[in-house]
Amino acid sequence: MRTRIATPLLLATACSLAAAATAQAAEWTMATPYGDASFHTQNTKQFAEDVAEATDGELTITVHSGGSLVSHGEIKPSVRRGTIDAGEVFLSILSNDDPIFEVDTLPGVAGSYDDAYALWEATKPMITELFAYEGLIPLYAVAWPAQGIYTAEPLTDPAQFDGLRVRAPNINTQRFVDNLGGSPTETEESDIPTAFSTGRVDAMITSSSTGNSMAAWDYVTDYTDANLWLPKNIVFINQRSFDRLDEATQEALMEAAARAEERGWQMSRDNNDESLAALKENGISVSEPNADVAAALQAAGDELFTDWQSRADDEAKAALEAYRAQRGN
Repeated sequence: MRTRIATPLLLATACSLAAAATAQAAEWTMATPYGDASFHTQNTKQFAEDVAEATDGELTITVHSGGSLVSHGEIKPSVRRGTIDAGEVFLSILSNDDPIFEVDTLPGVAGSYDDAYALWEATKPMITELFAYEGLIPLYAVAWPAQGIYTAEPLTDPAQFDGLRVRAPNINTQRFVDNLGGSPTETEESDIPTAFSTGRVDAMITSSSTGNSMAAWDYVTDYTDANLWLPKNIVFINQRSFDRLDEATQEALMEAAARAEERGWQMSRDNNDESLAALKENGISVSEPNADVAAALQAAGDELFTDWQSRADDEAKAALEAYRAQRGN
């Protein structure tokens, strides 16, 4: 019987094939500015687990939460450069790139989850095109619960906004606070406790979810459930990283993203109910704005919308009009 002897060429070929098989497995890094208590982060981590399971480990995504990898403002540039493969940001922080990114922070445009999702569907093609121009691919977007106002006393008079130092996480919220006569202060979610304890902010505009996860009852007493807008987070990846995946892995990734979007919107609804209950259980008074405050919020919102229209291009305006026609508002 002839014995087959492994020659150097055969050994080299076998090693090359083994290396090629190993190289197919991709390990991605993802950054999010939100802490582990956030339902957005929980959804993102579940998404990463789904991807690893669906691809049998051919693609693994390590999620770095709480701004531990890069700061919020540096996430998109880092993904664009390919320093990291994926990221999650508050969509409206990109408003300097194009006004379409802030459309979901315009008061009165989308006041329910159904409206907010329809707005996402109407603006998604334009947002996808803008991301593609920078070598990025949006995977999914999920809304926060509607935004309200946290204060250290009952909010009953619009005059209370005068000089009030309000935490405003994006440029549109800052403009809104300006319109109300307040003093906007840009503060990341993770810095909220410090901002209150040092007197840098007196109040904040954010969701029931953030108020709950940041234990707002430690520094405020009242939450005015003003239903201002339902802003979104967006999760996106580097196009080159995606292109390096084989077709089956790409399909598994996109299918997991679709499930994450559907799951995330339901998580947001559930979290809003849970968070409102938690705020009340921990002594925060939850109420709707009275007529005077509501009128002031409406006027500030109208001014904000007029400003947006002056900056938005025809494509952005058309997307908003298409949404309004579809929703009948």
